[in-house]
Amino acid sequence: MSKKIEEILKERILVLDGAMGTMIQRHTLTEEDFRGEQFKDHHMPLRGNNDLLSITRPDIIKDIHAAYYEAGADIVETNTFSSTAIAQADYGLEEAVYDLNYQSAKIAKEVAEEFTHKNPDKPRFVAGSIGPTNRTASLSPDVNKPDLRNVTFDQLVETYSTQIKGLVDGGADILLVETVFDTLNCKAALFAISNYYDEHGIELPIMVSGTITDASGRTLSGQTAEAFLISISHMPLLSVGFNCALGAKELRPHLEVVSNKTEFFVSAHPNAGLPNAFGEYDQDEVEMGKHIEDFISNGFVNIIGGCCGTTPEHISEIARIAAKYPPRKKPTLDKVTQYSGLEALTVFKESNFINVGERTNVTGSLKFKRLIKEEKYEEALSVALQQVEGGAQIIDVNMDEGMLESAEVMQTFLNLIASEPEISKVPVMIDSSKWSVIEAGLKCVQGKSIVNSISLKEGEETFIKQAKLIRKYGAAVIVMAFDEKGQADNYERRIEICKRAYDLLVNQVNFPKEDIIFDPNILTVGTGIDEHNNYAVDFIKATKWIKENLPGALVSGGVSNVSFSFRGNDFVREAMNSAFLYHAIKAGLDMGIVNAGMIEVYDDIPKDLLEHVEDVLLNRRPDATERLTDFAETVKSKGKVNARDEQWREESVENRLSHALVKGIVEYIIEDTEEARLKYDKPLEVIEGPLMDGMNVVGDLFGSGKMFLPQVVKSARVMKKAVAHLLPFIEEEKKRSGDTAKNAGKILLATVKGDVHDIGKNIVAVVLACNNYEVIDMGVMVPAEKILQKAKEENVDMIGLSGLITPSLDEMAHVASEMQRQGFEVPLLIGGATTSKAHTAVKISPNYSYPVVHVLDASRSVPVAGSLLTKVKGQRKAFLDKINDEYQHLRDQHAMKKKTKQMISLKEARDNKVQINWEESQATKPKFLGVKKLEDYSIEELSKYIDWTPFFSAWEMAGKFPKILEDKIVGKEAQKLYDDAQLMLQKIIDQKWIKANGVFGFWSANSDGDDILLFEDEQRTKVFEQLHQLRQQGKKAKNIPNLCLADYIAPKESGKADYVGAFAVTAGIGIEEHLKRFKADHDDYSSIMLKVLADRLAEAFAERLHELVRTDFWGYAPEEKLDNDSLIREKYQGIRPAAGYPACPDHTEKKTIFKLLDAPSIGINLTESFAMYPTAAVSGLYFSHPKSKYFGLGKLEKDQVEDYANRKGMSIAEMEKWLAPNLNY
Repeated sequence: MSKKIEEILKERILVLDGAMGTMIQRHTLTEEDFRGEQFKDHHMPLRGNNDLLSITRPDIIKDIHAAYYEAGADIVETNTFSSTAIAQADYGLEEAVYDLNYQSAKIAKEVAEEFTHKNPDKPRFVAGSIGPTNRTASLSPDVNKPDLRNVTFDQLVETYSTQIKGLVDGGADILLVETVFDTLNCKAALFAISNYYDEHGIELPIMVSGTITDASGRTLSGQTAEAFLISISHMPLLSVGFNCALGAKELRPHLEVVSNKTEFFVSAHPNAGLPNAFGEYDQDEVEMGKHIEDFISNGFVNIIGGCCGTTPEHISEIARIAAKYPPRKKPTLDKVTQYSGLEALTVFKESNFINVGERTNVTGSLKFKRLIKEEKYEEALSVALQQVEGGAQIIDVNMDEGMLESAEVMQTFLNLIASEPEISKVPVMIDSSKWSVIEAGLKCVQGKSIVNSISLKEGEETFIKQAKLIRKYGAAVIVMAFDEKGQADNYERRIEICKRAYDLLVNQVNFPKEDIIFDPNILTVGTGIDEHNNYAVDFIKATKWIKENLPGALVSGGVSNVSFSFRGNDFVREAMNSAFLYHAIKAGLDMGIVNAGMIEVYDDIPKDLLEHVEDVLLNRRPDATERLTDFAETVKSKGKVNARDEQWREESVENRLSHALVKGIVEYIIEDTEEARLKYDKPLEVIEGPLMDGMNVVGDLFGSGKMFLPQVVKSARVMKKAVAHLLPFIEEEKKRSGDTAKNAGKILLATVKGDVHDIGKNIVAVVLACNNYEVIDMGVMVPAEKILQKAKEENVDMIGLSGLITPSLDEMAHVASEMQRQGFEVPLLIGGATTSKAHTAVKISPNYSYPVVHVLDASRSVPVAGSLLTKVKGQRKAFLDKINDEYQHLRDQHAMKKKTKQMISLKEARDNKVQINWEESQATKPKFLGVKKLEDYSIEELSKYIDWTPFFSAWEMAGKFPKILEDKIVGKEAQKLYDDAQLMLQKIIDQKWIKANGVFGFWSANSDGDDILLFEDEQRTKVFEQLHQLRQQGKKAKNIPNLCLADYIAPKESGKADYVGAFAVTAGIGIEEHLKRFKADHDDYSSIMLKVLADRLAEAFAERLHELVRTDFWGYAPEEKLDNDSLIREKYQGIRPAAGYPACPDHTEKKTIFKLLDAPSIGINLTESFAMYPTAAVSGLYFSHPKSKYFGLGKLEKDQVEDYANRKGMSIAEMEKWLAPNLNY
């Protein structure tokens, strides 16, 4: 053909044909039609084998092709959707596969050439249809055997190879891998195509079309549209797109995702709507055309056609519409690193360090090795799940063990992982020193995986061969710094080998730079051998060199290797791993194989330990190893206790239940619960005893940060199964005992005086009520005397206090003191966002002689209340003994921390302020100075700025939106919650339930030390107000400043004009009448929903107003164009810190802000504790300087508190009250 299809696609949208099967059904065909002369004696029935008609009734197939070309199609598909040996085995026609493909392509080509000859300006093309087969390489055909597969990758490659040869020999212009429901099948087809092209020296265009099976937006094998795209993008495709399963309307969002994320052309051939109850398609060409026109006009596609139910009439209408519009322009995308499991993982330049889970490695985990060797695969899977839940974004799988059939075991385990969406959502790193094992693994994963690793140790020929195959399998690669001479163990050898490997990969293999990862060998330091002393330094230097000299390449490594010489001393190893990571990440380390449990926060490493560790890591002194070894002995006992037991199935039933709850293991919960039921006198005691103990552990681990993602529902899933098993027995027990009405206890809940926040408290009330507790909810801003008076009147069993703002902490301590004074003996529960176990132990518990217990969240409220009110002998005492011991330990730790925390004087802190060259800084002047109001702002507009992730957090459903809607565990309930929220949000908008008001202003300003002076006019001669700020006083590392918000405003002495802004917004005006209505209807759900939505809208208003300030009203970033996700991630210039929050924790500063803005004039007021009312309100300051950033103030010394009190004209005692959580004395 004179013009290549690639050139035509840049000029116009090409039209693909419609359904072959739909057209064949228009003919009344008999068994004889399918048999023809050639197969008249075949031993099996053949009717329904449509592909066979290319041989037995070629006239029908030819007419169908002609009808589609006549209707306007540019491309027709061959009648070969099922022409593989695997699919034809159903008819016993495996031997006919080549002929089926050859004849089908030949027929289509003949018709195409006829139409091209008639109109050379509209050349016609033939796409060889390669269907998915009727087997799936990623899914098991037997739910009881999840590792089983009814087809292998190699079998698929073999069957596709025959099909490809027939199609090419028959004259196909394009190869179309279509209706992909399992990406591993597709990768096998692409592998076969690549092999055929290499062997025959040809290269036809390749189209790939996936199938989104339902509204979940995933393929049948579980991949998202983006993950699917990433998995197949290793081939130079002509186009990628979707077909079948969905109609055009339903396909649109998935098509949009792909269109925005690929430089390939994009295709779509949807069904004629969704099938009716009889499996037929009712959508006519006009209705379908409307939906098609939508995404054509929006520039989503380059190739458009039809699938099931579409006819030449549909294609004619589609061709008419396509002719009206220009084709989609291929975007130019940055070359970024991407991997995929069921979901996509993209590594941007600004991405954080990527954590690769290391525990699914038989060479690195004794537990995992034992489980694999004993073939306890279900338990081995729980290790993988723990890695993902612990924050691993990739999991490393290694099966290199002398007594294992490593390739076979690798395939088994990867197949099992594929059956667990919570694990397989992340990419897999296939780790082995044996090429045969790596290749076995590559044949099992549908996503884009990472090979760990290859090297030059066997020479360039082997290296290049393996790299080419990795590319063909669609994986990224880790290259170890080895060559023919051995391992690189110094800086020069590291960079020499990496450079050589990079040049080979890029120049000879054509390997994408962004898919190359170097591991320059993290080797053990602190061994006592002098030659090892510079290992860490050399790795860090090599990392920096790689990032600067090998464009696109990433750097990885096995982090725990660096500390191996201190095995057995986890405390020191954690510090070494963390300090090494800190320095390596700064040098450019992108990812690492890490055990998240062996990492400490760098800033939390004790300074004396850090000094010894960094002396070794950075080779700062010759006796560093000896000094660290001696020092390690003195801190060994302080290390974390590893609570996991590899033999948990051999422990008591109580411990097994607790373990299952903590780990979210459902496999044994029924049998263990039944064993416990038979052991205990009453089934209820199983809930009150071991099950509550397990929930207690979950809450404690989450509170201490030792569980990264222990969502309430994760443990609740296990709990629910256990309780469901016990319920019939509990009901039977009630009938026998006659005790059917008694509640579990009476609990009074209240938000303390000065605080108006109650969403969390209300959720706790609902959860407790659902668990048979009588709840007396006193509401918000309740003084101590009213709380205690009501408690006496009602004779409650327990009191629960809630609060959000920091002044509430003091009020809670006051309530505890009053309970002591008035002789109360009931337990006191403490909860709320600013509360903590440590604060409860140190500041509240000492004021009251009876139990005071911090409750982390609603999930903990039931087990805590149960333990405190239980009648089971000894259980309450055991619980309280544990609490008392723990709280005493916290008090001791707090006392010790005050002695050891390194602080500096206020003068030293001020001397270490942020350094800004004010001579070169030029502040943008706002468009006006003074105050402006925005009243009755559009709620509909604000709804577009909602950050939905905190919405789910408010309901104690952990997960990032929108991924939480697809979460295996909470996704269904999260979707219901989200749907309910959308319905209420629409009512709020349509029926104007609430109003959003805002006020903001700008003033001329300069800093004066740690204060910000506000001037009456631009001449800056008269100060009319001051904003008082606080400065960090913790000792910082070299070149790290002690921050203060005043640092971001030009100093008075600079002579430079500068400005500061302030704002207050609410979305709670009018909310009360609706809350009263819900209360009267006993509708807690709607009440909480409205409050949470109002909170989200207020935050959205703050976000929207800040955007308007940056781009218009202040205008210092007029070109900014950020989507909502970027706004949420604070990708903008400038900050809007709020008084009472980390950078300025003094709530009393709100008084100044409200005075400046006259915030009460728009309906926002302050309580005596400076809480804002309505609660759905946000206020704060605006800073515009590019260097301004959010930070946490941390602890303060008395010298600063005294200075601050003096500047504000308040007593030291009063100032200490408001800054209590920040005091270091």
